[in-house]
Amino acid sequence: METVLSPELQAKLAHTLTLLQQVAREHAPAVFANSLGAEDMVLTDLIARHQLDISIFSLDTGRLPAETYELMQHTAEAYPDTRVLVYFPRAESVEKYVNEQGINAFYQSIEARKACCRIRKLEPLARALAGKQAWVTGLRREQSTTRTDMAEQEWDEANGLTKFNPLLEWTEKEVWAYIKAYQVPYNALHDRHYPSIGCAPCTRAIAAGEDVRAGRWWWENPENKECGLHAKTSALPTR
Repeated sequence: METVLSPELQAKLAHTLTLLQQVAREHAPAVFANSLGAEDMVLTDLIARHQLDISIFSLDTGRLPAETYELMQHTAEAYPDTRVLVYFPRAESVEKYVNEQGINAFYQSIEARKACCRIRKLEPLARALAGKQAWVTGLRREQSTTRTDMAEQEWDEANGLTKFNPLLEWTEKEVWAYIKAYQVPYNALHDRHYPSIGCAPCTRAIAAGEDVRAGRWWWENPENKECGLHAKTSALPTR
């Protein structure tokens, strides 16, 4: 039996679906970057459930938790008609970084951490976005201090395309209400106090009352907690 969604969430859901339909219709070819977090599984379900013409991809950095790979497989089985492409970092770049700086050099400085993110995330992202007119993300405003000023529709200067954040105003509680209502697959680490999941060495569980992003790059200050995937955007008026 499906959970009944609150009127507020039903309204947000209708708005999100309308926006996704607009993206598919007016910004083709569009792509959704699925990081396999709870928010992204909501969007995956919406795209698959409504058969929207938005392609989906994930970035495999080579250092993801085992639970994330399990979710990749579960997602493929749960949505057999929806293909999720996987992009990997270039092997020679990873080899050079590790051989010159060390396997876990990202702990040593912000510069070393961002260099790792560039190799494992930004370069594959650029290939995934090549030739696309728009990309969809699962970012939410309440996730981080670095995301409070985001807009639902933005211009991504770094990648030269329009970026959409359809879940921007959703709360964490609403994300989980949708997941439960529609029995959406999700990462098992969420049940172990991992609200935000990235690479295994850079993610840990959080304590009660901590910020939802506290477990990501926990050795850095909150204002630095982005990998570069979501930088350099300017707001555009919504249509």
